[in-house]
Amino acid sequence: MNVKINAVHFKADKKLEAFINEKLEKLHTFFEGVLSSEVILKTENTETRENKIAEVRLLVKGYDLFAKKEATTFEAAIDLATEALRKQLVKHKEKVRGS
Repeated sequence: MNVKINAVHFKADKKLEAFINEKLEKLHTFFEGVLSSEVILKTENTETRENKIAEVRLLVKGYDLFAKKEATTFEAAIDLATEALRKQLVKHKEKVRGS
């Protein structure tokens, strides 16, 4: 699967990129129709510690699945986003099989 990572106003290190790739590859096991994904990482200027935002868009045949999560670290935000996308993929898979 093609994974495009875009870090806004900073450069993501190799460790973070490897973590993101690993998490998104696992989503491919739930549904074979995943074509590619786009990840946007950014920080928000807020008072709270939960200022790391991860936006993940999965391109599936005929659909785009999207999750945006905020956490104290990018890894935690990616975990939350991939879990939300996993749920969306399972629903999408059931919908496709049902029709």
